[in-house]
Amino acid sequence: MIYDGIYTPVITPYGEDGAIDRDGFAAMIEHLVASGVHGVIVGGSTGEYYAQTSQERIELMHLAKDILRDRLPLIIGTGAIRTEESITYAQAAKEAGADSLLVATPPYAVPTERENALHALAIDRAANMPIMLYNYPGRMGVCMGEEYLDRVGRSKNVVAIKESSGDINRVHLLARDYPHIQMSCGMDDQALEFFAWGAKSWVCAGSNFLPKEHVALHRACVMEGNFDKGRRIMSAMLPLMRILEQGGQFIQCVKHGCEMDGFHAGPPRAPLRPLNKDDKRALEQVVRTLKTTIAAIEAEDKV
Repeated sequence: MIYDGIYTPVITPYGEDGAIDRDGFAAMIEHLVASGVHGVIVGGSTGEYYAQTSQERIELMHLAKDILRDRLPLIIGTGAIRTEESITYAQAAKEAGADSLLVATPPYAVPTERENALHALAIDRAANMPIMLYNYPGRMGVCMGEEYLDRVGRSKNVVAIKESSGDINRVHLLARDYPHIQMSCGMDDQALEFFAWGAKSWVCAGSNFLPKEHVALHRACVMEGNFDKGRRIMSAMLPLMRILEQGGQFIQCVKHGCEMDGFHAGPPRAPLRPLNKDDKRALEQVVRTLKTTIAAIEAEDKV
């Protein structure tokens, strides 16, 4: 599988009673398809997988596949503390007709590189389908280091890695020493650097509510090779990236961004709480400026 473009880890809309809003979920996916993203991820942290039951997670896999009708690739997150649980989700994803798996380090366990590699390879053997690794040591406690990559990289199914460490030296390492594993941007404020080092895809939660703007950066850098334009677009996006990360309210900001676009996102599930009024206003101002600026850049390019 070739990863090229913007891959959106779709939110899970909830009603005020906390139940999944299936119509809202369908509306979000249809919006992403219409907006030109290149793939959809279900079961990622942006979708609040950790706050869902196993039954809900598996139901969302099937629902997403039914909605997409093969118009875009579907990637399913297998994140769980226990390897057996991750295998269950991987097998369910294959049964649902997913195109690829997103395989992360088990949280809290803090495995060694060998243990972590064996975890990924167990999932690989059980499902036998394309895998995008997900390196996020800030959340998981350990990094997918060279020993790990050497072990899992022998599998033909391990075809990509979402790199979310924030360490630019990891970008250099992956580009130079592991060219057979496609590098995907998982650190939003480094998207330009990822593209400069050969990445062709970006897994970005902000594309839930700003899909066209994220697609514009990919188009400028990857499709057109116009990094002057890319720098201007990236400069316009940086204030959003700062506000998304502030105070650990990432999911809340993404959900409010979707509400701003007219889609029902609902509140996050506990223990998270919705944004307060001041945080909402701050996000709204940043988004308005970003949209105006990027629209102007795009318009100039067409003249």
